[in-house]
Amino acid sequence: MLLAIAQRPIITAVLAGFGRTISEVGAVLIVGGNIAGYTRTMTTAIALETSKGDLGLALGLGFILIGITVAVSAAAFVLGGKE
Repeated sequence: MLLAIAQRPIITAVLAGFGRTISEVGAVLIVGGNIAGYTRTMTTAIALETSKGDLGLALGLGFILIGITVAVSAAAFVLGGKE
């Protein structure tokens, strides 16, 4: 009952955390580095490929990341839209 009442605020908090997670490029580079196979995330891979000049791969990874973000947001919209 309580989870049903607080469903929208919980979804909002999860989306805020998700947005924060996928946007932390600088923090990941500073703290975790960019070691292939160990600490590389999509955002650091995009930054690395852009700096190497491989814009095609960087754009492809960016589109995948945008797709994941849209899918998560759409799922949250569908789940939160039920009254």
